[in-house]
Amino acid sequence: MTELHILTVVSVPFEENAYVVYREGGGQCLVIDPGLEPDRILRKMDEKRLTPAAILNTHGHSDHIAGNEALKRRWPHCPLVIGEAEAQKLADPQQNLSAMFGFSLVSPPPEVKVRDGQVYSAAGLEVRVLAIPGHSAGHVIYVIDDRDPPVAFVGDVIFSGGIGRTDFPDGDFQALAEGIRQKLYRLPDDTELFPGHGPPTTVGQEKEHNPFVPGR
Repeated sequence: MTELHILTVVSVPFEENAYVVYREGGGQCLVIDPGLEPDRILRKMDEKRLTPAAILNTHGHSDHIAGNEALKRRWPHCPLVIGEAEAQKLADPQQNLSAMFGFSLVSPPPEVKVRDGQVYSAAGLEVRVLAIPGHSAGHVIYVIDDRDPPVAFVGDVIFSGGIGRTDFPDGDFQALAEGIRQKLYRLPDDTELFPGHGPPTTVGQEKEHNPFVPGR
């Protein structure tokens, strides 16, 4: 198995993590949640001579989709992927919360709408989709199982010692907590979690220490 590389690009003002994921020796990558400074993502990809095989959005909030347009402008045939219950947020500044923060952001439409349990393949990677609503009604996470340890890109479901906000219009703390316990916490304890904000963590760390959704 070739090594998996994960590059993190943090964009302001929300300190949002975008991820560029690729196999050693491969020229293609996945871009996950491109944020408000897409030029920094493009520079990182150019440095590594990477082209995107897919753009994956964990959910449709503006700080996670703001870079979609710039990537699609450069690579118009690159598919944009989002959860089927979240796709409508891309075209609606009210739903994607950009209007709340004083700007109007609209993303290109998705080519692919994924659902819970689906496996999506691109850039030599198989990505398993798990739907975990609560921060956003159609939020999904992306799990790569064929890595040791496994890795999951969890958006704003969970952070190191925290969870995503549930006070947005379609937020639901009970749904978020249930999804974390029933899906996220059932991944192996050594699974590395790459969140939308803040440093990486692991399933075991959060099960043991997360004060909002304890797992033990």
